[in-house]
Amino acid sequence: MAMVRLLYFASLREAAGCDGETVDSAAADLAALYAEAAARHALHWPRERLRVAVDGAFAHWDDTPREGSEVAFIPPVSGG
Repeated sequence: MAMVRLLYFASLREAAGCDGETVDSAAADLAALYAEAAARHALHWPRERLRVAVDGAFAHWDDTPREGSEVAFIPPVSGG
């Protein structure tokens, strides 16, 4: 189990109804951590369309969550 801080940006923040939360997770990797959050908040973005960052640096979905880390889920950015 790892206690991590999840951050949600843009449309994910709107869908989750919060900009972040602290969770205790047994997820084996960041993909499973996102799956838990998606189930909890009914997030509909497929992970293949998102970026993930850990402690301010882009990460890989197969990285293991580390105790005390800050994990950000970042949807595609649109704009002009």
